[in-house]
Amino acid sequence: MNKLIASIFGIGYIKGGGTIAAAVTSIIIYFLWKYPIWQHPLPFTLLGIAITLIGVYVGNKVEPFWGKDSYRVVIDEVAGMWVTMILAPANWHFLVAGFVLFRLFDIWKPLYIKRTEALPGGWGVMMDDVVAGIYANVVLQLIIFTGIIG
Repeated sequence: MNKLIASIFGIGYIKGGGTIAAAVTSIIIYFLWKYPIWQHPLPFTLLGIAITLIGVYVGNKVEPFWGKDSYRVVIDEVAGMWVTMILAPANWHFLVAGFVLFRLFDIWKPLYIKRTEALPGGWGVMMDDVVAGIYANVVLQLIIFTGIIG
């Protein structure tokens, strides 16, 4: 069960699994936005925290089998994409921008993101993507504030 969750039901076994997991998360967010409760920051944020903590747990469980930060683990991309979209208006333009920003920060790993991979176990698996999501969120909030995309 831990491998199933860590790989998000097998997405992690597909080439480009991280990008696919972030895209699937974006689609899920888009459809959840149809319900007003998911446009409220509190439940959205709480679910992001829950996803992160579950990711830490399953990351700890699969690391002995798959090794440190295996490509098969893509729950970290789910958490990172989720963090990217906290406080973003329910607008597909922002969702696409958030997706692109998150993937750029996740792949590029600037500003000490890479260092978080050295954290032990599941924390090292999850935190680089969570921090990439935080950076992407900050940039997205600036885009929203300035009205560059609307």
